[in-house]
Amino acid sequence: QVQLVESGGGLVQAGGSLRLSCAASGRSFSSYAMGWFRQAPGKEREFVSAITRSGATTYYSDSVKGRLTISRDNAKNTVYLQMHSLKPEDTAVYYCAATSSYLLRALDEYDYWGQGTQVTISS
Repeated sequence: QVQLVESGGGLVQAGGSLRLSCAASGRSFSSYAMGWFRQAPGKEREFVSAITRSGATTYYSDSVKGRLTISRDNAKNTVYLQMHSLKPEDTAVYYCAATSSYLLRALDEYDYWGQGTQVTISS
């Protein structure tokens, strides 16, 4: 069992930055790949970014590539999502998730989810 707790969401103006954190507890953090997903009102939850167990490889959706950076610190059992150049369309609840799979873009492959943190970007 893995428990995930996100933090760092908030309200910022367009063009601003935020850093989301996801703290994990429970079974070995480094044995899971980690992902970030988001869900805007009235829309399905979508893939944002993922990182492999070692942190050596990262993945991004086309809509956030170049603006968001995922990283992890296995010593601190934490994964981060640094967000720059934020746009109103980035407004959503952001979720971190853990998976034992190697299909890191697939929502259904994730085993554990956090409760989410709200990110709101004003225009």
